[in-house]
This record gives sequence, structure tokens and C-alpha cells, in this order.
Amino acid sequence: MIYRDFFKKNKISSWFICYFAVVSSGESGAGKTEASKYIMKYIAAITNPSQRAEVERVKNILLKSNCVLEAFGNARTNRNDNSSRFGKYMDINFDFKGDPIGGHINNYLLEKVLEDIWFFDWCLFFKILFAQLLQGGSDQILRSLHLQKDFSAYNYIRTRGQLKCSINDGAEFKAVADAMKVIGFKSEEIQTVYKILAAILHLGNLKFSVDGDTPVIENGKVVSIIADLLSTKSDMVEKALLFRTVATGRDVIDKQHTEQEATYGRDAFAKAIYERLFCWIVTRINNVIEVKNYDTTIHGKNTVIGVLDIYGFEIFDNNSFEQFCINYCNEKLQQLFIQLVLKQEQEEYQREGIPWKHIDYFNNQIIVDLVEQQHKGIIAILDDACMNVGKVTDEMFLEALNSKLGKHAHFSSRKLCAADKILEFDRDFRIKHYAGDVIYSVTGFIDKNKDTLFQDFKRLMYNSSNSVLKMMWPEGKLSITEVTKRPLTAATLFKNSMIALVDNLASKEPYYVRCIKPNDKKSSQLFDEQRCRHQVEYLGLLENVRVRRAGFAYRQTYEKFLHRYKMVSEFTWPNHDLPSDKEAVKKLIECCGFQNDVAYGKTKIFIRTPRTLFTLEELHAKMLVGIVLFLQKVWRGTLARLRYKRTRAALTIIRHYRRYKVKSYICEVSRRFHNVKSMKDYGKHVKWPIPPKVLYFLFFRWRANVLIKSIPPEDLPQLRAKVAAMELLKGHRADMGLQRAWEGNYIASVSANTGSFIPVANELKKKDKYMNVLFSCHVRKVNRFSKVEDRAIFITDRHLYKMDPMKHYKVMKTIPLYNLTGLSVSNGKDQLVVFHTKDNKDLIVCLFSSQPSNESRIGELVGVLAHHFRSNSSNRYRCVFHLGTCAPRLPEPYFA
Repeated sequence: MIYRDFFKKNKISSWFICYFAVVSSGESGAGKTEASKYIMKYIAAITNPSQRAEVERVKNILLKSNCVLEAFGNARTNRNDNSSRFGKYMDINFDFKGDPIGGHINNYLLEKVLEDIWFFDWCLFFKILFAQLLQGGSDQILRSLHLQKDFSAYNYIRTRGQLKCSINDGAEFKAVADAMKVIGFKSEEIQTVYKILAAILHLGNLKFSVDGDTPVIENGKVVSIIADLLSTKSDMVEKALLFRTVATGRDVIDKQHTEQEATYGRDAFAKAIYERLFCWIVTRINNVIEVKNYDTTIHGKNTVIGVLDIYGFEIFDNNSFEQFCINYCNEKLQQLFIQLVLKQEQEEYQREGIPWKHIDYFNNQIIVDLVEQQHKGIIAILDDACMNVGKVTDEMFLEALNSKLGKHAHFSSRKLCAADKILEFDRDFRIKHYAGDVIYSVTGFIDKNKDTLFQDFKRLMYNSSNSVLKMMWPEGKLSITEVTKRPLTAATLFKNSMIALVDNLASKEPYYVRCIKPNDKKSSQLFDEQRCRHQVEYLGLLENVRVRRAGFAYRQTYEKFLHRYKMVSEFTWPNHDLPSDKEAVKKLIECCGFQNDVAYGKTKIFIRTPRTLFTLEELHAKMLVGIVLFLQKVWRGTLARLRYKRTRAALTIIRHYRRYKVKSYICEVSRRFHNVKSMKDYGKHVKWPIPPKVLYFLFFRWRANVLIKSIPPEDLPQLRAKVAAMELLKGHRADMGLQRAWEGNYIASVSANTGSFIPVANELKKKDKYMNVLFSCHVRKVNRFSKVEDRAIFITDRHLYKMDPMKHYKVMKTIPLYNLTGLSVSNGKDQLVVFHTKDNKDLIVCLFSSQPSNESRIGELVGVLAHHFRSNSSNRYRCVFHLGTCAPRLPEPYFA
């Protein structure tokens, strides 16, 4: 219901704006990722009714990209089997018909932050892809990667091997591989992905020690495996792990690592490899789904719907730099919700002059400022600590927080609150978030905020013979002596990415999907009421409901509202003559009877209930049909007039051209025979010019007129009827009766019938006002029981009568001629005729003559009726003539 109503509302709003965003929010494990997948599936299900191949391809790639990104970007935790460890914002582009044509994925966890959140604290996070590879990979794949299925064999994932999970890793591994193929990953690219994952697992197994003053790797065989997987040389990998190249002026020296530095560099290298791999996958997907060569002037308006799926608020037993970043992100998203839903909406009512009672709510801007404020926020203090020269410890960073934020209402530590024994001295500080209090340990903050990836690793990967790996490390081409700017810290990069995300969401019309986590047991059967109540409170849902209940469901400027709905009222369609758009909107609303459900602001109309809006949409859709028909009528009339003008112009040109050809021919004849009298043979040797075809046409018309003038006027109707019969029956029926005279009214010509038929005919003439008798004849009628009876048909210029000659020509059935739709006759010697009617009550008769010759009257009947329908200038009648075999089924038509 949530998604259906959301898209129904969007369909209405899409006339006014063309950018939407769906924000799924809630704490970790509440179902944000699943909600985003439902939205994607819903979009795929309701779009592309015409089944266009390109649209289906885009839809399939968008759906499959979710599967791939989840496998590489999500992790299993002790609270969630599919926890998002990255922020994904996907823009889906639609054409003017509402079909998806492409998209773009934005990854808002950039550079160092990705590395820290994905790889630090292995006891909490376990990447899904590693489990899928070890459990789902075939024996052949694992052998080529030097891997085994035992989780305990790898230090990075050893502690997570016993994690309980309901997901089938083998099936998921196959699904991810298939999805990558559908998206367009090449087989060698997929193999490179597997090699990178294997290299990371092997990196975690490296053991360092010091032999005197020289650092060494105890298990050197693993180095060869890593070098093989990364397509580089073993000695180069070993050197990058044990030494750091430092440039001092023009001199370049190799500085040996301590055992601790080597271990730290190894972990940083592993994290960086995975981060580059993920960013490359996102870029690869974007290259496939991006909208190419889209021109709004040709293809119409491009609508965008954004879907945000990002990690939720987290509180663990040990909260470090990763949870600090994640919870800051959720504070920013909550602040956007407050700004757009609670604060701006109430301010808009006051600005528009709508009567409104202010509803109080908690504004978490003070917490956002605590984290990101310039020079005073936690991130700024952390960056200052990282930039200082000399040894700066985490304890010194905490001391700086105490001195600068000691008076802040939402910050506390053990030094500031000595009685709070939950906090540890020189380690913990507490932030009062909107979702609750969180205690953070400063241990590792300084190191995680710095860029600890040595340039040696970047050059090592850039020099790999694998083109995909080389592409992931473009900065590795810089030599050691080239000076580069100091890279931004992890916290600053994360802050900038969150600001960009919020700005992007604020530029669209956001719709919120609030996810509530029912319990902490990963169970679908438990509902912790107190837990849910707490989430409802800190998400601001109660305040949101109060604002929505007291507020209005829809608002729009008068100009845009009038532009969409003006056709539902006669006072505003097509244009109004009222003093302003506001007055026109008031008149429109009063005509529809909604004046009690709206409020009028200074520049906007506010509608309280969705029912009113839905009713307006129904009226709009109903009127739109009439408008479309009107436009079609006008356009078709325009096309008809253009065709008429072109036809008339063509006929005029043809007429003048024919005159020119005839005139040219006559002039040529006159020229050739000009002196014929003075010639000896009087022009017999002169060759006549070739006459134009139009002259033959003129000759035949002249000849026909000469012949017709010789025919008496009273015989012309019969002649025209015979011509009509010949046109229809020629080549299909041998005997058409053209050689004899057509009498037409055969019943009246028989003296035996004169006494009984003529009075009936005269009575019908008075009653039905007919002018002429077209045809009459005795027939044999075949009824539905295949019984043959003697009848008569009497056809005038208005009706067809069926009569019973045995009862003094009593009229048994009358059929108006305009009810006749067709006439079917056979091509044999029989005289079977079928009169087709609009009510499908066809009349089947067989003509016969009382004369011994039994002359055929089929031709006469067809000719008389055809001539009558063709000569009717009122175009009131239309009849279709068929010729074929009447029995056992009616024939296919020959003529129309």
C-alpha cells in the first residue's frame, strides 16, 4: 500500500515537478535495503506495458545491480544478516511515457571512509562476498585462487565462520555471477574480481617479524600467491610490504618498516584494494545504465526518481570511528526530514497566511553542528589533531574535545562528568543523538582519519599486468619525487559526501519510507513494543502525524493548478476572464463543490484530503478524452482540407495540362497541313503527329454522347441499369438478360394478376408514398425449415415487400430499402437471391418466370437495384453486392 500510494501520488505530481527521491530511513536491520528492493521491483512491474526490448534490458540491469552491490557492499553482523556498509543513491531516469531508460548510482562513502567501515573491527563485520566465494565457488575456482572452504584458515574472517545465517551462500554466489553477466561484465573481469577477493584473504595471513634490524615475512610462499593473483612480481610485493620509499628533496631512500608498521600497511593495502574494487564495480554499472544521447526536444521530458539506501543508526557495545560517521549521516538525514516535513511545512502555512497552530518538535540541528561546524565541530577538532606535527595520541584528541565542547549540552565525557562511571577516563565520550545516547571510544580515531595507504602500494598496482587492476589505480603513475597535495582526511571526505547527498535530496521532492525494527533477535515472530515505541519517538513520526493531520495533503501555485485542472469547469476553459488566477481557481473549486476542503493562500491553493485531489484527477481524465477527440477532429479536418486543396490543385494542373496537350496537337496538325491545298497530292505524304492520350479520351466521350443522344429518353434508365448489371456480373454470370427488354413490374404485366395486385400496389403507394416501382416478380421462398413456398416480391424506391399471391397479394413483410446491407446471388443457372438486412433477418428467395422460356431475371434485379442506389443523390442508401455460391454457406464478396 505504501508504494502504491506513493507512485499514485507521484503520477499526479509529475505534471508539476520532474524529480523525486525516496528516502528509506531507520536503524540498522530495520529493513531499509529490502524496502528499496521492493520499490525497484514495483517500478519494474508497472512500467513498459508495450514490452520494448531496450526498456526491458534497462529494467533487468537495474534489478541485477542491487544483487551485485549488496554482495560487495553489505556485511553480516551480529544484529543483521545483510547490513549496508555503504551508502547507495540510485537515480532512475524515465522517458515521457514513464518507462525507465537508464540510471546512475552515487556512492557517498568515499576513499578512506569506505576502507575503514568495511575492514576495521573484523569481529563485528563480515563481508558477504567472502562467504559466497568460499561456500559457493566450485573446487576448480577455489584451486585456481589457492583457497579452501574453511573459514578458520583466513585471519580476516576466522572469527566470523560460526556466524549464524539463514542465507544460502552457494545459491547467492551463483546469483551474483549471473547478475554480473547480465549487467555486462566480461568473463575475464569476473575472474579478476575473484582474484582480488582471494588476494585480500591471503594478505590477512601474512606474518611479519624482525631479523635483527631487517623486517621479514615468515610465510614467503603466500607472497608468491598474492603476486600471482594481482599479476605482479613477488619481489615488488615483498618490498612494498616491508619498505616505504621516501623522497627527501632530490634523494630517494627506502625506509624499513617495524613489525607494527608492516602489519598496519598490510591492512591498509587490503582495505584500499577492496575499496577500489567496489568503486570500479559502481563505475562499470553506471557506464552500462547511463542515459545516452537523450534530447528532451525529441524524446520529451526526462523524469528522475531517486532511491536512497544507506546504513542506519548503530549502537554497539564498542562504538568507534565507523559508528561515529554512520550516526552523523543519520543525523543529517533526520535534519533534512525536519527541515522539509516539519519546519518548512509549518513555515509555509504561516507565509501563505493559512491559519495554523504551531506544533513543537525536536530540531537536531544542534547535534549536526556539534559534529560538522567549522573550527568548532568534532570533525574540525579531529582534523586539527591529525595535522599537528609530532606524536598526537587519541587521548590528546579527547582532551581537545573536552576543552572546546565541555559546555555543549549534547556532549559529555568522564572528565566532564566525573560521577558517570559508565564512561572510561581518557577513552570515552558521549553524544546525545536524536535516536539516543551513544558512547564512543576514541581509540583509533586518529589513525582511521589519516590516509595511511603508502604510495608504494599505488605504484605496485598501477604496474600490474592486469588491465583492470591498472585502471583502478591511476594515481600510481606519479613518481615518488612528484609533489602532491595533502589528501583530505577520512572525516572531511565523509562530511563533504554527506553535504552533497543532502543537497541532492533537497533539490528533489523527497518521500520517506520509515522502517521500524521489531526486535534485536533477527526474528520475524517477536514484537518488542518498547523498542518500537522508542523508534517511533526518535524518528519524529508522532510530530509528523500531528502536522499532517492538522495540515494539507496537497498544495500548488494557482498558475500550475489552473493549468492542469482548468478543463473541468466551463468558467476556466479554455481561458478565464476573471481578475486573477486565484479567483479563477476559487470559481473552479466552487463548481466542483470542494470549497469546504480547501484553503487559499497568497500564492498557493491548499487541499486538505487526498479524496478531493483524486476526484479532480478523475474529472481531468474524463475531460481529457473529449479534448483529445476534439483535437483529433480539428487535426483530421485540417488534413482533409489540405488533401482537398492538393487534390484540387492537382486536378487543375491536369486539366490545364490536357488543354495544353490538345492545343499543342491541334497547332502541330495546323502547321503540318497549312499549305495542303498547294501540294500536288493535297498532303497525302504528310505524316500525322501522334495524338496525346487525352485526345482518345475526349473522342470516346464525344462518341458516347453521340450514341446516347440517339437513344429515346424513356429508354435511358433501362440502359443505365443494364450497364450497372454488366459491371457487376460480367465474367461471373453467363445469362444476364441484356438482349431482352426489361419490364420491371412483371406481376402487373400478367393480366391474370391485374385485378388483385394493382389495388394492393395503389394502396401501398398511398400509404408509403413511393414514387416508382423498381421490380416485382413471383418467387419461391425457402424458410428455416427448408420448406419451399410460393411468394412474390415487390420492390419500390422506398421498400421491399414480401407478398402472398395465394391471399390476394397480402403483404407479409416490409423491409425499408435503407435497411438492406447487401445482395448475394449465385453464379450458376439458378436464380437464388439473398437480401441481407441490418437485423440479420435475411430474405432468401428464388426468382422464377411463368413463361415457358423461364428467362433469367437475376441481371435485371441486380442492375435495377445497383442503378437505384448509385443514382440516389442523398447518399441515404448503401448496399453491398455479392456474387458466389449461395448454398450451403454464403459466398465471399466479389464487389463492394
